[in-house]
Amino acid sequence: MLKLSQIVFFIPIPIFLLSACVSTVTTITSPSPDQKSMVETVQADGPKLDANMTEGCVETFTPELNYFPERINITYTKSFTVEYHNNYKLITVFQPGLKGDAQIQYLLVQCGTPPPDSYTGAHVIYVPVKTMVSMSTTYLPFLDKYGLLDRLVAVDDITYVNNPTVIEMVKAGKLVNVGSGAGVNIELLLNLQPDLIMAYNSGVPDYDAYPKLDEAGLNVVLNGDNLETTPMGRAEWGKFIALFFNKEAQAEQLFTGTSTKYEKLAKLAASVRMKPTVVVNVNYQGTWYMAGGKTYVAQFLEDAGATYLWADNSDVGEIMLSFEEVYNQAANADYWINTGFWNSAREALADDERYGEFAAFKNNHVYNNNARSNANGGNDYFESGIANPDVILADLIKIFHPELLPDHQLYYYHQLEPLP
Repeated sequence: MLKLSQIVFFIPIPIFLLSACVSTVTTITSPSPDQKSMVETVQADGPKLDANMTEGCVETFTPELNYFPERINITYTKSFTVEYHNNYKLITVFQPGLKGDAQIQYLLVQCGTPPPDSYTGAHVIYVPVKTMVSMSTTYLPFLDKYGLLDRLVAVDDITYVNNPTVIEMVKAGKLVNVGSGAGVNIELLLNLQPDLIMAYNSGVPDYDAYPKLDEAGLNVVLNGDNLETTPMGRAEWGKFIALFFNKEAQAEQLFTGTSTKYEKLAKLAASVRMKPTVVVNVNYQGTWYMAGGKTYVAQFLEDAGATYLWADNSDVGEIMLSFEEVYNQAANADYWINTGFWNSAREALADDERYGEFAAFKNNHVYNNNARSNANGGNDYFESGIANPDVILADLIKIFHPELLPDHQLYYYHQLEPLP
């Protein structure tokens, strides 16, 4: 299912282990920024495995043995932490808006070893997980990169999925649809008994399956990638997914490669002297949902060497504006991107003839991020794009400063077909 953040930023409607033991969610006070950025190691000096166990369970438990020699390092996001112990990991996820400024804790225990008795309020999940249900397309690219798509047993809705392997799995009867939001099929999930269901929280009941899944006692965890405000912060949630499969080493290697490429591109774009002005999104049913100045969209534009016309805004979500407000500020914008379902200038005018008055429209400087979409409108920008922010950034630099990347071919973006 497309997440609410994808809808409001881009207007059109825009997923682990042996059986786990789950207890109630714990809600504790918010940490300081320094606490949020920690990855702690709490263990005695002693022997350790050569690598994390990504298959099978421990047959003979050795308390002094370090079962997680491979670990993640959190460098961008402050929305989750992980604390490593010899045979378990304590993950804390920070979810503003969920029962206040909530923290939810997950105790990931190496299967075949006993859980500690000191975390009575945390969800207990045995790792590595064997079966998973994905309630968002944004988790799929990471599962694919880690070679874990065979662990999937269900998705929320195949309609918007672009990953070809997942589509073939559904066709072959290897995956089922369990529904999304408030309409999630609890009975089907209870019959499946997946080791893990990964979901998200938007704060809008119609879009959130998490409360119903939690109430049913299913093994559900919250992934907060939709709340991140930077492209690399969103990508770092791939490490969160890896924790449930003991795939830290692979996650670190892949993320380091992505981060290196992203930072190199951002440094390249920072050298430009002229930064074109940019407006994003379109008017939808009388409201123009403009990305706030502290969103990942705004960060992409800054890193691509552009001037976002709402960069001074402090919102981390959308800004609701009228057509007239946007026109007054962006009529002369150099570029216009992220325009919903449009593929051509003709389609834009069919929606509203007033769009033709924007300078970016007149100059054929309108680009959409739907170059990779399926027949149902499922946009791969919102799926694999989260795991490939470097590719998105390269696309944007190519649009705004083509001389910097003469050999790059647009991947997620395309220029709207101009009027004849």
